[in-house]
Amino acid sequence: MRELVETARQWVAEGRAGYLARPVTEQGFGPRDPAGAVLVDARGECVGALYRGVFDAELIAEAGAMRPGDTARVCEVSVRLAEAVEAKLTCGGQAEVLLQPLSAIPAEWWELLGEGVGVALVTRLNEAADQASSEVVRATDVPHDDAGRRAGELLAVRRPGRDALYGQSGLVLVEAHPSAPYVLIGGSGELAEIIERQALLLGWEAALVTGREEAAGLIEARRDAACVVMLSHDEEFDVPTLRAALAAGVPYIGALGSRRTTARRREGLVSAGVSEAQLARVHGPIGLDLGARTPAETALAICAEILGVLGARKAGALRDAAGPINS
Repeated sequence: MRELVETARQWVAEGRAGYLARPVTEQGFGPRDPAGAVLVDARGECVGALYRGVFDAELIAEAGAMRPGDTARVCEVSVRLAEAVEAKLTCGGQAEVLLQPLSAIPAEWWELLGEGVGVALVTRLNEAADQASSEVVRATDVPHDDAGRRAGELLAVRRPGRDALYGQSGLVLVEAHPSAPYVLIGGSGELAEIIERQALLLGWEAALVTGREEAAGLIEARRDAACVVMLSHDEEFDVPTLRAALAAGVPYIGALGSRRTTARRREGLVSAGVSEAQLARVHGPIGLDLGARTPAETALAICAEILGVLGARKAGALRDAAGPINS
């Protein structure tokens, strides 16, 4: 969704009749972008990615069929396995897709997305699904109903997500776009560089730091999205930085090292006044137990643990879990 900001602003400024399309409900398709959306207009232009463009022509036709005064349209789309293979989708599926004129989307939504702020959009549809109203919800807002509470929950896991709620007045779509995780890597060297590349591959932000003052400044500036990965074994750097991260309440804190190094850091943090409850938030030794040996494998184990912690998930084999795979 964030990649659509400039185009959406430009179309609005031009007075172009553009529409924002994104899924309300989905079944199948395999792994997909939870923030997938596309801008379309009646002239046939599409910007963005939704199911690799397999429904673009259909969405353009649906947008062109909207009646004057309609502020929403929900259309059903489906793709068979053969079509999915041709479009390079993992598998077929079906979805309900909501289209809204850009004039019905609050300008504040695009402004906050462009700034990288964590924000949610709550859209309420009437029973006929031809009228909708949308409001912006920030992570700091006090929820006043179920939709606001769900928006806060989705923002809290710091991963883009959508959810459809059904009430007496109709359907409510909640779309959350948290700020991207900001991985602050304390230290340098091959492993640090590979973790940085892995983070960027996941669409996160990353920074390598080697001084405690620089680290403290970045933690304070990005505390809502910061994920601290301490690789350095310098107690003049690692203990103060970990203490600052704990004090700031950043979502993920991990520290690389042997069990002896981990014990040394623990003693240093206790001496610095860190409580047992705070110490329990430090993942050390860091990473999931994947049997990692090489720097690349270790980086994968670390980033996988970050992903699990941010999503409030305990890592395990999918075959041993119940419920939807892509929940």
